[in-house]
Parts: sequence; structure tokens; C-alpha cells
Amino acid sequence: MDPMIERALSGDARSLARLVSEIERSGERATELMKQIYPHTGKAHTIGITGSPGAGKSTLTARLISKFREQGKRVGIIAVDPSSPYTGGAILGDRLRMQEHALDAGVFIRSMGSRGNLGGLSSATHEAALILDACGYEIVIIETVGVGQSEVDVVKVSDTVCLVLVPGMGDDVQIMKAGIMEIADVFVVNKSDRDGAEKVAADVKVMLDLLPERDWRPPVSLVSAEHNRGIESVIANIDLHRKYLNETADGKNRRIAKIRTEVENILKREVLERVAKEWQRKLDGNVLERIEERKADPYTIAAECLDEIIAK
Repeated sequence: MDPMIERALSGDARSLARLVSEIERSGERATELMKQIYPHTGKAHTIGITGSPGAGKSTLTARLISKFREQGKRVGIIAVDPSSPYTGGAILGDRLRMQEHALDAGVFIRSMGSRGNLGGLSSATHEAALILDACGYEIVIIETVGVGQSEVDVVKVSDTVCLVLVPGMGDDVQIMKAGIMEIADVFVVNKSDRDGAEKVAADVKVMLDLLPERDWRPPVSLVSAEHNRGIESVIANIDLHRKYLNETADGKNRRIAKIRTEVENILKREVLERVAKEWQRKLDGNVLERIEERKADPYTIAAECLDEIIAK
């Protein structure tokens, strides 16, 4: 086993952080590390926290961390922030809101930029969650970018998805129309001290009645994360959903679906990397000039690239 993995598995936080950094860089080294990590996974419960910007996801996450720590559970957090389209950098403000837990040895917080991914997650999010799982964190929380309607990728990497809504945002109905309602396992109406919170909760229940009937009906919690009220209800609903997943055929089907998605994503990534290498080789010639002069067409060039990749 790689020494860095051995140290991370034994509880060395610095090695854990370096391991996640290696995975973010991707490549053959990252693949080999994940092959060694994977047999140690499968024990953590992964919770996705998603919702619109300003819904209070980070404050809610900080409150959940406190409650889980009171239960004696180690908690790993992956906070994904929007990346700049120009520099690729991210402000990583979510991490700033969780500083109260920064010195807790039972909490590991990692910020990631979304790197332009429209699904609200970084491409390395799933691997980072697996690493935290392997290193003994019983709870892994993934907080998404908060882009609203497009961030449905969280369902592919989470066991339980919490959708955070707030009154007075003006986009609650749009979120409900977008299909994001269908990925939520637990609804959290945050900032419940504001007017309109009860109406948002009622609207959610009406929308759930319109969706196809499922064995698990997502519960709705009224919460004020800022004032630390209602957090126990969210924890209880998450625990109920975890029990449901562990005891039903639907839960097993979801685990199998996650594995399928995992393998498919690896396949896509490997194919894209090979295509990128072959395309770069083509670019080293004068292929673009040939296309511009209409001596070649992009369809034939693309087919040639694929043929050469397959031949290898």
C-alpha cells in the first residue's frame, strides 16, 4: 500500500489532505491511489446539501456537524464553491462559515472549486468522499455550489439529499418545477422565523402529492439554522432515511445505481483523456488549417481520431 494512504488511514489529517489533492490533479497516479482506497470504503453515510444561493446551506451544515459530533461521530465535509470562469479559482466562502469546527480533530473540512461543472459539484467530489469514508468518517457531508435548477448531480454521489428552501426568495416555485424536487430525500425549510415559511412547507407537500408515488415520502422540516432551531428534526429525518435505505429493496437499487454511475463516469473520463491526447497529436500537425481551407472536414477528422484510439 502507498505510504501516504497508510498514514491517512491511520488518522493523519495532513496525509488525508495530500491524498485529496492528488485525486484533484487526476491522472494515472490518482487512479492507482483510488484502486487502493476503494476496498476500505462503504461504511460512511453521505449527505448532500443542496439549494439556492443564500438558502443558508453552510450555516445548516455547521449546525449538523455540531449535532453529529455530539453523537460521537466523525464528520467529513466537502464544500464546493463556484469557480471563476477566468482563473479557475474559488472564493471558498463556505469554509469560512464552518470555522468553529476547524480545530476539532473529529472534523475534516475540504473546500473545492466547481471547475465549471454545471451539476454543482467538482469532478473529484465523489473520489474525495470515498477517501473520507475510507479514513473513518462515519458522516460525509457534500455541500453543493448552490446554482439552483442544474445541480442534480449531488444525487449521484449522496445517500441522502437534503434540499434547502427559504421563504421570500422568489424562486422556490421555479426550483420545484425544475425536477430538483424529485432528487430530494429530505426537505429543509430554513429561516423559518420569516413570514411565509409555513407556506413554503405547505407548497412542498402539495408538490409531493403531484409526483409519482414512492415508498419513501420525503419529510419536511422547518428550521432556523441561524438560531439553531429544528436541527434535531433534520437529523432524525436523515436517520430515518438511512434506515430505509438499509432495510429496503429500493435502498439496494439505489446503491447499485450509484455504482453503475461511478463506473460510467470513470469510463467517460478515461475516454475523454485518450481523446484529448489523440486530438493534441492531431493539432501538432496542420489539421485546423486543412479544415479551414476545406481540404478536410471536421467529421472525418473526428472519425479518424476515434479509429486511431480504438486501434491502440
